[in-house]
Parts: sequence; structure tokens; C-alpha cells
Amino acid sequence: MAHIVVLGAGLGGTIMAYELREALGREHRISVVNKGTRFSFVPSNPWVAVGWRDRNAIEVDLEPVFAKHHINFYPQGAERLHPKDKRIQLMDGQSLDYDYLVIATGPELAFDEIPGFGPGGLTQSVCHIDHALGAREAFDRLVANPGPVIIGAVQGASCFGPAYEFAFILDKALRDAKVRDRVPMTFVTSEPYIGHLGLDGVGDTKGLLESEMRQRHIRFITNARVDKFQDGTAFVSEIADDGSVKGGHELAFTYAMMLPAFRGVAAVRDIEGLTNPRGFILADKHQRNPAFPDIFSIGVCVAIPPVGKTPVPVGVPKTGFMIESMVTASTQNIAALIAGKDATAVPSWNAVCLADFGDGGVAFIAQPQIPPRNVNWSSSGLWVHAAKVGFEKYFLHKVRSGQSEPFYEKLALQMLGIDKLKAVQHEQG
Repeated sequence: MAHIVVLGAGLGGTIMAYELREALGREHRISVVNKGTRFSFVPSNPWVAVGWRDRNAIEVDLEPVFAKHHINFYPQGAERLHPKDKRIQLMDGQSLDYDYLVIATGPELAFDEIPGFGPGGLTQSVCHIDHALGAREAFDRLVANPGPVIIGAVQGASCFGPAYEFAFILDKALRDAKVRDRVPMTFVTSEPYIGHLGLDGVGDTKGLLESEMRQRHIRFITNARVDKFQDGTAFVSEIADDGSVKGGHELAFTYAMMLPAFRGVAAVRDIEGLTNPRGFILADKHQRNPAFPDIFSIGVCVAIPPVGKTPVPVGVPKTGFMIESMVTASTQNIAALIAGKDATAVPSWNAVCLADFGDGGVAFIAQPQIPPRNVNWSSSGLWVHAAKVGFEKYFLHKVRSGQSEPFYEKLALQMLGIDKLKAVQHEQG
């Protein structure tokens, strides 16, 4: 009997455990290590931050679901991974041995890299449910006492979609509250242009998102490096193509929400051969670590180089379709290794994204996610908001019921057209 441990129970880790159980049956032991017992649907956090959702609507208690599917659960969390010993030291002093490990920790949020940044400082966040609930309280104060707002993503950030979502959702919520006319908004981003998204754009995301910004009277600053937050002011340097400082901005704010850069979590960071200098997990095309071949990794914790050089550092997002393909490939490879075969499955790394704007949105498909691409498509409309709501309900149902059914490929089939996608898949072999 093999013992497979999944480290992390977020969007990737939870589905990873379900897929492993379905693929391997009851013959093998599956365990999940996580800090806490609750799964939280992170994509809904922008809605939480303006009061459109509460905690109970987007959280699931994983203990009864895991128990039903015979998945062992260790909610005390991991203190440190010891890959040479194939052992995880848990927070309570216990140790957990494994035959195969899947790292799905997500990131550590690097707020401390900028003075005054983050929920412990002067700005808000939608990266965690607790942060989003704090942002909701700050939103209520903003409605009561309107003032200037800054939204965006700082240097080194890799997850830009939620910044755009929140800017437009906040705009809608302020219009509903009849105070938008007293809230000047500025979008500040490390991207070289609006709609870059860490992917050098997808379809016409540049045109679509710039148009949305102008229609909603949101100023924007690109190639931005945030130097510090102090006394209700953001100090921002605008960087030229040659790396020099093109100009400086001192932006007063009553409310600010900017996405941080990510790094690997402490339990796995600074392990030679396992991580890059930033603490992200090194993986080959099979999601397998070259130095420790019994370790796989999925999701935001995976090391992926940027798509190209930019004046301000910009990372690559790990979107849902990409993560789903990582999960499926890792499951197939672990099953093959247990059966004495070679690991041959390769994830597609395609991207399907629904960016909700409260009363509309933008959708895009990138196949593969990293250019050049076979499919490079984007669109906008009211239908995106409805699709995002449906996606939330579907995914939470999967988590509550323990289902591992892939979703994103079905979504792509609907958005792009079955014949077109099949033609692309045929060309890819």
C-alpha cells in the first residue's frame, strides 16, 4: 500500500485529494495536511469585500467530506518538509511519512516587502477570506466617508485578474451606494500595459480592459513600482523601458487594495533542489521535482518563469484550467509509478478565466497559457457575471460532495465552440 500526502487544501489540493482517491481506490492511503479544517473559495473574496457574500456562503468544512471518502486529514498544518527523509514535520510535533507527496500549498503573501503594505498596515486585501472581511469593514467606512481609492497589483505580483475584478466590482458597489461621484479611483499596476495579466495579454484584453477603465472613469498607471504606503499616501515610481524612473506619483487614498507579490511558504522554502530562490517548487513537464522524484507540485506554488522581460517585475498567474490540468497529470503519473510504470502524463497548461465586473465581465481562453498560442481569445458581456456565479456554485458543490470531475475544459467547449476546440486538440495530438 502506498501513502500519498497532499500538502495544502485549497483550490488545487482539495481536488487533488479527490482525484487521487477516485484513481487509486481504497487500496492506497491518502492524507491531506492543511492549516485549519475549512476550505474557502478564494475567487469569491472580491464579492465578500463589498458585502455581496459572507463567510458561510463560500466556506466548506472539509473534515466530514474527507472522512466520507476515507481521506486522512491533519489540520494542524506543516512545520517543515524533510524531503530526504520523505517526512513532514507537523505543527504539533508529530511527523508524517509518505511515499509520494503533492505540494499544493499556494503562496505566502509578501506584504512585508513594501513598508505600510497589507492588512497589517494601511491597505486592504482580497487574498484571504479574513482579509476580505476586513476589506468589507473598510468599504463600509468608505461609503460613509467617501474619498480617493487605489486598486491594483504591486511589483512582482503574478495574480492580476482579481485586481481588475475588484476595481470594477468596487465601482459597481459604490454606484449602488450612490457615492461613486465622490470617489476618484486609480488603478496602479506593475504590468507594462493594461490587460497584460502576466501573460502578455490574451486576445484583446488590452483594448477590452482599457475601454472598461475609461467608461468607468478609472485612471491607470502602468509600469508602476510601489515604494511605500504612509499616512494615507501611496508613493509610486513609474519606470521607463530602460529601467530608469520616468516619474513619481504621490497618491492620496482613503481606501487601497493592491495584490502582493507571492513567495513559497516557510515549510518548503530554502530546500536545495526543491525550490527556486523565491521559494517556488521546481517541476519538470510531468509536475515532478527533478531532485526529489517522489514529490509533485500543483498550483500557485509551482515555479514558472515570466513570459518576458518587463520594466517592472511581473509574474505568471496559475489559472484554474492550468491547475486542473496539473492535478490530472499528477494523479495519472502517481498512479503509473505505483503500478511500476513511467510517469508520462503532461499537463496542458491551458487557461480559461472569467473576470467578473459585478454587472458584466471579461472572459478569455489561452491555449496554451504561455504564448505563442493555438487559441488566443477574449470576449466581454453581461453573460460573464452569470457564468462566474454559476462557476462558484458548481465548484463549491464539487468540494462539498467530494467530486473530482474536471470543469474548465467543459467551460472552454461552451465558450469557444466544440468544433474549434476539438480541431485545436487534434492539432496538438
